[in-house]
Amino acid sequence: MRNTVRGAAAIVAALAVVSARSALAEDVAAPLHYGTWGIDLSARDLSVKPGVDFYRYANGNWLKRTEIPADKPGYDHFVKLGDLAEGQIRSLIEDAAAGRSDDKDAGKVGAAYRAFMDEARIEQLDAKPLAPYLAAIRAEKTKADVVALMGTAPKGAQSSIFGVGISADDKAPDRYVVSLGTAGSGLPDRDYYLKADLADKKAAYQAYVAKMLGMIDWPDPAINAKAVVDFETQLAEARWARAEMRNPDKLYNPMSPADLVAYAPGFDFRAFLANAGLGDVTRVIVGTNTAFPKYAKIFDVTPLDTLKAWQAFHLVNGASGTLSKRFVDANFDFYGKTISGQSENEPRWKRAVGFVNGMVRESIGRIYVARYFPPEAKAKIDDLVAQVIAAMHRRIATVDWMSDATKAKAQEKLSKLRIKIGYPAKWRDYGVLVVTADDPVGDAVRSQAYEWNFQLARLNKPVDRDEWDQMPQTVNAAYSPNNNDLTFLAAILQPPFFDPKADMAVNYGGIGAVIGHEITHGFDDQGRKYDGNGALKTWWSAEDAAKFKSRADLLAAQFDKFEPVKGYFVNGQLTMGENIADLGGLLLALDAYHTALHGKPAPILDGLTGDQRLFLAWSQGWQAKRRPDYATMLVKSDPHSPPEFRVDGPLRNIAAWYAAFDIKPGDPLYLPPDKRVKIW
Repeated sequence: MRNTVRGAAAIVAALAVVSARSALAEDVAAPLHYGTWGIDLSARDLSVKPGVDFYRYANGNWLKRTEIPADKPGYDHFVKLGDLAEGQIRSLIEDAAAGRSDDKDAGKVGAAYRAFMDEARIEQLDAKPLAPYLAAIRAEKTKADVVALMGTAPKGAQSSIFGVGISADDKAPDRYVVSLGTAGSGLPDRDYYLKADLADKKAAYQAYVAKMLGMIDWPDPAINAKAVVDFETQLAEARWARAEMRNPDKLYNPMSPADLVAYAPGFDFRAFLANAGLGDVTRVIVGTNTAFPKYAKIFDVTPLDTLKAWQAFHLVNGASGTLSKRFVDANFDFYGKTISGQSENEPRWKRAVGFVNGMVRESIGRIYVARYFPPEAKAKIDDLVAQVIAAMHRRIATVDWMSDATKAKAQEKLSKLRIKIGYPAKWRDYGVLVVTADDPVGDAVRSQAYEWNFQLARLNKPVDRDEWDQMPQTVNAAYSPNNNDLTFLAAILQPPFFDPKADMAVNYGGIGAVIGHEITHGFDDQGRKYDGNGALKTWWSAEDAAKFKSRADLLAAQFDKFEPVKGYFVNGQLTMGENIADLGGLLLALDAYHTALHGKPAPILDGLTGDQRLFLAWSQGWQAKRRPDYATMLVKSDPHSPPEFRVDGPLRNIAAWYAAFDIKPGDPLYLPPDKRVKIW
């Protein structure tokens, strides 16, 4: 659902684990509410005609008056609500650290926070916490040793060029399966290695690698940095493009470990799996399968010293946030400043909140819900969800391009949809996790080992469909194809997305469209391939599948023409699933809103009709500003379209929007009726 705006530390966490924010002048602890009925009328720029640029018509003045905080790569409502949640989480964490909480995990929460906030000790230790892990790398004598150490990556500090995970089996979603994929990159996307227009970023990355290697006294840092980046460039050439990785059929390639070794000689996958604790596994799912032989060959011909330098760099890169200031600053200078355009790092307390939240996230979630999310808030969203689901039932029944047989199966899938609202009914037990107040690096490693052991323990058990992938303190909503369920987390169930005091049209244009978005994910170009039980299987007729694809490709072609940063265009194939979900979500919200009126005319508020307010609510939900470097990175790597096109892109395909704002031929956003995409 979300378009993520992340600080440098979070970007590193996502990019460097290769085994698999000053605030604005406002009180971030205050709830958000606009006007008297939910729309920020002052945000509009009425000098812009809706048919010219609806996003700026709805948000132009907000864009003019909003400055991106120095410690953020961008600013939007997800960041705003994230700031609110961070402030709330800080309060409960500090209570735990001061002994003012009686939660069963308060000791672990408080210890983790004190460990991260003890700057004096961290400065004193400097790079010493890395010593045992660096020693393991230095002790490698053969490539078999490298494979063995890479196999330990899921358990803690080390890194691997192959990622391994345990998740529901796409073809048998009631059981868990081991999956393998390609990894090995320190840059946001393969284009950063391969495209001439990003050569300056690649050069800066090489300088960063050299700096980090020098800071841990690795020999010949400049020479080794070049070798590391050359190695990663070869891996990037072999890796699938992101758009290619959106097809679940192509990603499902079951093999035995022995078959995989024969298929991709040069890397001992059996030893790799054994060192990950998976020596008894007889079947794995190989994701980007055609890249594996190339990866294995690259590994096989790469000098041992280069592989060791690569491991050393990714060790220190991944751990930098828990090390002394010189490591934190070097990491931020590259990922924060060079890649994302930030000028300041987040304050330490925010980074500490992220550290603790990542370590014992379910404990934080349990305390957060008890303090900040009253039960009645959960109940208020149930009716809205039911109405939007009903709208989807009606849409499926009336689409004119789908056969009755496929419609029946689509209705069956929708009828099996499970709903998760607010927070889980049960929470993780962290009893065996050891957290100390004087060892943040060790805490992080033990946390990762705990998580991996948790995954290993469930490998031969039935899939727990009541488990939540994200926690209530996260500002997001999600659809799971394997579970066929929707999750709406507590932190998103507040203004501007949902406010029980707001105008009904605004709630439908906000959380209603979010609900519709997630429902539509079950029927987008990926989700449609899973049945009502969450199994990847063919349940469409070939003719219906072809009709769907032709319509989806038309939508992709529309988005291909959008240019958010000069010289960089939206990738319509990469963003297809989110674009389909945005279009479908808006249509479902509109249908559900009209049904909720029960035949009565919508009231006029401040001169705006109900439909106008709904479309404005959707647009204002995507208010966002981004630094150019960060915007470029997201165009390359994010499956979501940039916010302005999440507004203008779907709307120009919706007839009711044309009527609501009197859009005419000749307006730049106008599409003739026969050019408008109709999927759901």
